[in-house]
Amino acid sequence: MIRAAAVVVPANDEAPSIERCVRGAAASLAACGVLPPHRHLIVVADACSDATASIARRAGALVVETSHRSAGAARAAGMRLALERTRTHPAHAVWLATTDADSTVPLRWLAEQLRYADAGWDAVAGTVTVDDWSDRTPGLAAAFAEAYRFRGREHPHVHGANLGVRASAYLDSGGFCSLPCAEDHALVDALHLRGHRIRRPVDLPVATSARADPRTPGGFGDRLTALEGR
Repeated sequence: MIRAAAVVVPANDEAPSIERCVRGAAASLAACGVLPPHRHLIVVADACSDATASIARRAGALVVETSHRSAGAARAAGMRLALERTRTHPAHAVWLATTDADSTVPLRWLAEQLRYADAGWDAVAGTVTVDDWSDRTPGLAAAFAEAYRFRGREHPHVHGANLGVRASAYLDSGGFCSLPCAEDHALVDALHLRGHRIRRPVDLPVATSARADPRTPGGFGDRLTALEGR
């Protein structure tokens, strides 16, 4: 049974969106069944030149400031702090979740991840949705829906905006790599190679941004831009 949980959010100049992200993650943590002081919300303000860190602190997050300029390194730094904060618990009883600063998790997000964890799954990789396409060209929403569609009760996608992992499996798989992007894919690949059970639910999406100025080269925003150019 999961006894401690943490949500890690890497953020690079995310002042406009970080408060909404933190409040959503905090609500999901509060509803997950893990009691304080065994739940933690960590924002990694990475190479920020705006008010991201101060806004996140006011919203209730524990903030660590770094200068990696790397989503992978920032996510890894947050996980290290989460592991330190939960070190009194055995690693198999600790759940580490992560989302992105331009994303908003649903209330039941963490509770559902923990339900899968208690059923024996070592990781949960969910999907994303986009609520606001106004920054993008007409037709992109339809193109994305066509490219992203899947069949059945599981899906093939991996998103750092919607990912959770048991701490023991995270450590066994080497954790997040210090990559500028695709650190989420690298971790899921490593989990798979190490034989850890990965659940890919289709009914637990996280709302994320379709902004035209994405922070991570090669990430989700750039994939949307590539779809626009088709």
